[in-house]
Amino acid sequence: MADLPNAAVKRILLANGVGRISATAVTLAAEAAQEFLKKLAAESARSAGEAKRKTIMDEDITAAKTALSGGRTW
Repeated sequence: MADLPNAAVKRILLANGVGRISATAVTLAAEAAQEFLKKLAAESARSAGEAKRKTIMDEDITAAKTALSGGRTW
């Protein structure tokens, strides 16, 4: 089970073109989003570590997004 609230995930999905979505699909989307955030956090922490910092900064998130997307823009 995801830690992200299903209501928030459903709101995001509905605001971005999803007309209707089942409760189980919302749960699966929340789990997928949480997995992505875990990867983003790990990659951001790695970036901060390479810069010899413990604090994740904007540039770490940006670098992690680029690394996780294979260079594609979001």
